[in-house]
Amino acid sequence: MIPHMPPRLVRSDRLFPGAPYAYAAVAPPGSIIFTAGACPIDETGTVAAPGDYAAQAGHTVANLVTALAAAGAGLEDVLKTTVYVASADQADLVAVWDVVHDAFGSHDAPSTLLGVTTLGYTDQLVEIEAVALAGQQAPAARAPALET
Repeated sequence: MIPHMPPRLVRSDRLFPGAPYAYAAVAPPGSIIFTAGACPIDETGTVAAPGDYAAQAGHTVANLVTALAAAGAGLEDVLKTTVYVASADQADLVAVWDVVHDAFGSHDAPSTLLGVTTLGYTDQLVEIEAVALAGQQAPAARAPALET
């Protein structure tokens, strides 16, 4: 098990102080986790809440939390996120950001919020990638591969 050391979120008095996130994060020595883009899909591969940006953001965050837990981390271990929203409407981006920001609470790690043309699944509106530190949790056990 890797000893847990929290990331150090960096702010600067030379940058705009009203940003709702840290400008950088520093990882202490140890393992770093890179997630694939978390998507708003359920266990059957069905996209949840078609047409609803906020609901899809909630499902996506929940899937991100599950992926991080499987890797031995939580939202508090995240160093950076990239949030993709399939929209050119800033209101849609803000609706997604509000859900993501609420999920992270006071852990305001650096993040990039992007409006994009399309995402990988039909009806998908939101995707979130994260970089995190390996936490104190042991990685979830993997089911053994089936022999053919």
